[in-house]
Amino acid sequence: MNSRVSFRAIAKTLAIVLTGTAASWPASIAAQTVTGQARAAQANAVGTTVLADSGTLGSTSDARDATLAIGVVPSVLSAEGLRAVTVGWPDQVASEASLANLNLAIGSTGIAADFVLARALAALNAATIAGAVIGNLSINGVPVFVTGNPNQRVLIPGGQVVINEQTTSPSGTTVNAIHATVLGVADVVVASATAGIR
Repeated sequence: MNSRVSFRAIAKTLAIVLTGTAASWPASIAAQTVTGQARAAQANAVGTTVLADSGTLGSTSDARDATLAIGVVPSVLSAEGLRAVTVGWPDQVASEASLANLNLAIGSTGIAADFVLARALAALNAATIAGAVIGNLSINGVPVFVTGNPNQRVLIPGGQVVINEQTTSPSGTTVNAIHATVLGVADVVVASATAGIR
């Protein structure tokens, strides 16, 4: 799938397909539980700081969002246009987190990107669509080619950066667009989206 396809377009297309076949589905197809959350950034350095966190979905008809014009974790992270949103329906959950103009310092490593986005779309009885989009990523001033594959790793002094980190559990799938760790110094997640339905 082309990573430039709009998340909203994917959700609308899926909604149309699901609506068109809803008449033939049994009434018991409605979800019993949903999982949805999005956050623009979380830094665990000296304490934990979370920026633009949607919170978790409360039901299949819930929607939550959070925005910040500018987000700063002193000496660690700065970014603009932070946004996190998660929405639940009886048959799907969509979560998305993004920010722009990222500048991140972790240990002796500097990470920058023009745009960072994570998204996850879970539909009842279907595979979850998950991924990340990162524009102009660089580490210590060196451009990094983002493959688009899940869990792309780049080693940094004392740790690693995982790009498009994806983890799956019985409750859902989580995508972290960038997850940077330096052992004993900091653990920072940039753009995280979680979606699950069953």
